[in-house]
Amino acid sequence: MPEIKDDEKVKKSLKNLLPIFAFVLSYKKMLAAALIALLFTAAVSLSLGQGVRLVIDSGFVEGSKAQLANAIGVIIVMIALLAIGTFTRFYLMSWLGERVSADIRKKVFNQLVSLHPSYFEENRSGELMSRLTTDTTLLQSIIGSSFSMALRSALMLVGGLIMLLVTNLKLSLIVIGSVPVVLLPMMFYGKKVRTLAKKSQDSIADISTYAGEIIQNIKVVQSYTHETQEKAAFGQEAENAFEVAKKRIKQRSVLIAAAILLSYCAISVMLWVGGSDVLDGVITAGELAAFVFYAIMVAMSFATIAEVYGELQRAAGSAERLIDLMAVESEIRVPLKLATMDSQAKEVIRFSAVSFRYPSRPDDPALINIDLGIEKGKVIALVGPSGAGKTTLFELLQRFYDPQDGEIRFNNAPLTKLNPTDLRKHMGVVPQHPILFSSDVWHNIRYGRPEATREEVIAAAKKAHAHEFVSMLPDGYDSFLGEQGVRLSGGQKQRIALARAILKDPEVLLLDEATSALDAESEHHVQAALNELMKGRTTLIIAHRLATVVHADQIVLMDKGAIIATGNHNQLIKESALYKRLSELQFKRTNEAIE
Repeated sequence: MPEIKDDEKVKKSLKNLLPIFAFVLSYKKMLAAALIALLFTAAVSLSLGQGVRLVIDSGFVEGSKAQLANAIGVIIVMIALLAIGTFTRFYLMSWLGERVSADIRKKVFNQLVSLHPSYFEENRSGELMSRLTTDTTLLQSIIGSSFSMALRSALMLVGGLIMLLVTNLKLSLIVIGSVPVVLLPMMFYGKKVRTLAKKSQDSIADISTYAGEIIQNIKVVQSYTHETQEKAAFGQEAENAFEVAKKRIKQRSVLIAAAILLSYCAISVMLWVGGSDVLDGVITAGELAAFVFYAIMVAMSFATIAEVYGELQRAAGSAERLIDLMAVESEIRVPLKLATMDSQAKEVIRFSAVSFRYPSRPDDPALINIDLGIEKGKVIALVGPSGAGKTTLFELLQRFYDPQDGEIRFNNAPLTKLNPTDLRKHMGVVPQHPILFSSDVWHNIRYGRPEATREEVIAAAKKAHAHEFVSMLPDGYDSFLGEQGVRLSGGQKQRIALARAILKDPEVLLLDEATSALDAESEHHVQAALNELMKGRTTLIIAHRLATVVHADQIVLMDKGAIIATGNHNQLIKESALYKRLSELQFKRTNEAIE
C-alpha cells in the first residue's frame, strides 16, 4: 500500500506540469517549428550510425581511399545538417522557455496584485517573491532546455532501439533486456528527488523572506547592533538550505550514476558478444561499429532521461506552488451586476449597522454595530484610543475587506455592488507613514494620475509645498528617491504623498494622522498643503492629536470598535467623559511642553 501511495503522489506531482505546458500551446507555430527541428536532428543523428558503418566497411575494410573519402564526405554533410538543426531547435525551445516564463510571471504578478489584503496577512511576502522569481526561473529551464532534451532523448531512444533491431537482432535482445535494470533506480530515486526538491524550494523561500526582512529594516538592525546575530541567523538558514540541497544533489547524482553504470555495463556485455561474432565472421566490423554507435546513443538517451526526470520532479514542486497561488480567489470580487452611484446624493458615505472581524483575528471584533452618515463637503474627524477601529473604517470604506454584518453605501450605492477599482478612484488617501516607490519624483507623484502632464505634476507639487525642495534635489524631478523614498526626510516624503493626492483630485479625502510624525516646520508646510487639499471635498481625518480637529464639522469618538459619541469639540467636552479626559491629557501635555 505505501508504494501505491508514493506512485500516486508522483503521478499527481507530474500532472502539476500540465497546466504549465498549457502556456506553451499559446505559441503553437513556434512549438511546431521546434518539434520539426527536433525530429530533423534526431533523424540526422540516427543516420550517423549508418555513416560510421559505411566508413568502416567501404573505406577501411575495402581499402579504398576513394570510397573512404566519399563516406567521410557523407558524414561531414550529416554533421553540417545536424549543426543547423541543433541551432534551430535550441533557439526555438529557448525562446519558448523565456516567453512562457515571462507569461507565467505576469500572470502570477497580476494574481498577486488583485488578491484581497488578508491573504498577505497569512502569507509571507518573501515566499511569494520566491514563487514569482525562483520557481518561474526553474520552469523556464525546464521548458527551454530540459523538456527539449527529454523529447530529443525519447526520440533517440525509440529510434536507436529500432535501428538496433534492424542492425542485429541477437545483440539488440541483450540491450533491451537491460532496460528494466536501468529503469529500477530511476523509479526508486526519482521519488526521493521529488520530495527533496520541494523541501529545497521551501528552504530557498525561507532564505528570501529572512533576508528581505533584515535588509528592509537595516537601520533597526544596526541601531541595536544586531549585525553579528543576524549574520549568524542568516548563516544558519543558508546552511539549512544547503543541507537540503546536498541531499537532493546526492540522490540525483546516485540516480544518474546508476543509470550510466548499468547502461554501459550492458554495452560492455554486448561488445563482448558482438566482438566474438565479428571474429567468427557472423557480422562485419562496420555492422558492429554501427551497433555500438546506436547502443551508446540509447545509453546516453537513458542517462539524459534519468537526469531530466529528476529535473521534472523538481519542477513539479515549483509548478504546484505556482498553481496553488494562481488558484487563489480574491474575497473582494467585482459583482456581475453593478450598481449606479448617485452623484447628487446628500450623504456621500453611510455605514449602517456595520460589524467586522479581521479574518486573521476572527474572535476579536474590530467594529461593532457602526451607524454613521457623512454628508458631502463635510470634514469628519475620527478620534479615540489606539485600537478603537478608526483605521478599520478606512479599510472597509476602500473595500479592502467586506463587513460580516451591515452595509456600507457610497453615493447611495452599496459597496458590494460597485467595482472596487471604480470606487477607489473616488478616494485619495494620505497615510501617517507615506509609501514612496523606488523611482524618481515624477513617478511617485504621477502615481495619483499616471496620464498627468509635467505641468500638472509641478502644479500639484507647488500646492503640496514640495516644489521648492524637489527643485533643490540633484536632478530635480528626475531625482531617484531610493527604496521607499529613503533619501527624503519624513516631512518631504509626506509632501510628495500629498502632491500625489492633489494630482488625483479625489471626491473623498482620507487622512490618517498625516502630520503626527513631523517636526514643527514640516507640520506647518504639510498642514498648509492639507488645508488647500481639503477645500470643497468630503474629508475623513483620523486624529490622535485633538488640537488638529477642533474645527471639524463633526467629531466621531470611538472606543473598542464602537462609536461612543458624536458632535463638535465643545459638545463632546460637555457630554463625553472619555473625550474630556483625552482632551485634558493632551492639552496638559502641550502646556507643559510650552512651559
